[in-house]
Amino acid sequence: MHALSRLTPAKALLISLLAAMTTIGFKLAAWRATGSVGFLSDALEALVNLIAAAFALTMVVYARTPPDQEHPYGHGKAEYFSAAFEGALIFAAALAIGIAATERLFNPQAPVSLGLGTFLAVVASLINLATAALLLHVGRAHRSVALEADARHLLTDVWTTAGVIVGVGLAGLTGLVWLDPLVAIAVALHILREGWRLLAMAAHGLMDRSLSPDEIATLRGALDALLPAGCAIATLRTRSGGHHRFADLELHVPGEWTVTRAHDLADTLELELRERGFFLNTHIEPLPRPAGEPHGSPGSPPSARPAGKPQD
Repeated sequence: MHALSRLTPAKALLISLLAAMTTIGFKLAAWRATGSVGFLSDALEALVNLIAAAFALTMVVYARTPPDQEHPYGHGKAEYFSAAFEGALIFAAALAIGIAATERLFNPQAPVSLGLGTFLAVVASLINLATAALLLHVGRAHRSVALEADARHLLTDVWTTAGVIVGVGLAGLTGLVWLDPLVAIAVALHILREGWRLLAMAAHGLMDRSLSPDEIATLRGALDALLPAGCAIATLRTRSGGHHRFADLELHVPGEWTVTRAHDLADTLELELRERGFFLNTHIEPLPRPAGEPHGSPGSPPSARPAGKPQD
């Protein structure tokens, strides 16, 4: 586990690429050995995994480039494009699987060499399962949307392979060869659901969705622990940008504070929260005066007078 914690998102996706190339080989071999359209659908899904992992790697590298003049908040949202792209690929794969399965449904063909094909599919599925666990661990550690999307896609692929194995096995045992393409159609419908989830995830991220309730609670707890007596949080707005977490804070401070003191507090809050993974933007306002307190009373700054005008 210690070794996994040192993996960067880019290195994890390189492992995912190698795993995808390996599983494509196993699944194509399973299809060639059996002639099963179910195994063909599984191989097409593995091809989607390969293309998606390559695009995710590109987006993860770009998302971690430093902010520049045109992108002062960084490039973190690039990872949402990876999730959207993967969702679109899943839709395309589901369409291809559906077309192939429908043709085989009207022209059924009994699968052969089921033992070898099933063995190859199981090995490929175990590789995907291990890769998905790795991506989830690294993705959560680094708050990478692209890695989590790729991991969830691989987990869906594991269940897809299990369904294909059941369908092909039933077709071979019962002689009902139409079960093979029927299961392939069910696989297509199942992965469409995952594609929709990834597209929804990308849309929420690109629309500046607020942080989760747990993250907001963590942020507020950290702020409360750092704020000196007499200060108060007026408003707190949050949003996520890929692996970055942003917050806009309106902070009320006592009216007698100097600008320097208020500025120092804002700097302290922003530096402390940066170390905890939050990018804080602080706006300072004086505390509202109690009702009935006259302007210029003790505890409030003196009113401005034109320069050179003597005081009465």
